[in-house]
Amino acid sequence: MLRESLKSNETEEWLDVWFTRPIGLALALACGRVGLTPNAITIIGIVLGAMGGWLFHFSDLWHNVWGVVLLMAANFCDSADGQLARLTNQKTLLGRLLDGFASDVWFFFIYVSIVVRLWHEPMPFMEMEWQWRGFLLCAIAGFGCHATQAALADYYRQIHLWFLRGDAGSELSSYEQEQRNYDAAKAGDRRGWGGWSFDRLYHFFYKGYCRKQERLTPKFQAFFKRVKALPELLTAASPTSGDTALSLRERFLSGSRPLMPLTNILTHNIRAIVLFVAVLANIPYLYPLFEIVVLMPLYWYMRSRHEHLSETLNMMI
Repeated sequence: MLRESLKSNETEEWLDVWFTRPIGLALALACGRVGLTPNAITIIGIVLGAMGGWLFHFSDLWHNVWGVVLLMAANFCDSADGQLARLTNQKTLLGRLLDGFASDVWFFFIYVSIVVRLWHEPMPFMEMEWQWRGFLLCAIAGFGCHATQAALADYYRQIHLWFLRGDAGSELSSYEQEQRNYDAAKAGDRRGWGGWSFDRLYHFFYKGYCRKQERLTPKFQAFFKRVKALPELLTAASPTSGDTALSLRERFLSGSRPLMPLTNILTHNIRAIVLFVAVLANIPYLYPLFEIVVLMPLYWYMRSRHEHLSETLNMMI
C-alpha cells in the first residue's frame, strides 16, 4: 500500500520514503476512515503550517519548538493528502491548486516571521540593526531564489515521471495545453466571480506557472517538441559505443536519474532542516542566506546538466 501511494521511488527522497511517507500513509488511512477528503487534509495542513511559520517570529526556544512541531505536522498532512488521493483516485483540480498553494502559505509566514524577528536585531559583526535589510534579504531569497528553484525542481520531477510512466503517471502539462483549457473554460462558463468559474481561474494561474517553467528550459523544450511529434522515438533502440543499444527513453532516464536528488534538495526536506536549525539556534538569517548562497548554485548546476542532456539527445535524433 505504501508503494502504491508513492509517485515513484526514483523521485522520492529517502527521508520521505522511510519517515514522512509511512507517517503520511497512516494519517491518510485514519482520515479516510473518518470521512476526511484529501482537500480537507490539505486545508488543515495549510492552517497548521501558517501557525507554525508565524511562531518563528518569537525568539524564545519554546515558541520555536512548537513552530517546528506544527510545520512537521503540516508536512505530514501534505504527504497524506496526495497519498489518500492516489489510493482512492480522488484527484481534482482543486486538490492540485491547494497542494501548490500550501507551501506558498507556509513560507510566506516563515519569511514574514524572520523579517519581524530580525527587525531590531543587530546584524552580525555590526552595530546597526537589520530593519529593512532583513526584508530585502528575505525578498531576494523568497521571490528571487525559492520560487524559481521550487518551480524548476517540480518540473524536472514531472518530466522524469513522464518519461518513466507516461501521461498516466505524471502531472506534466504545458502552457499551450493550459491555454486551451483556459479558453474552453472561458467559453463555457458564466459562473463564479464575474463569470470566472473555478476551472477558468485555475487554468489562468497554472498556464503562467507552466510558461515560467518552459522559459527556464529552452533546450528541453526543443527536444521534447520532437519527442511529442514522433513518440516512436522513445522506444526505438539506437546504437551506443558499447555492445548494446538503448532507447531514447532509457537514455533520458539514465541522465535524469542522478539529478533527482537535487530536485529533492531544492524542494522541502533540506530547506526545512536548515530552517529548523537556524531558528532553534537563534540565527534566523542563516536560512535565507542558505537559499541564496548554497541552493542557488545547486539550482544553476541542475539546470545546466538537464539542458545539456536535452541538447545532447536532441542532436542524436
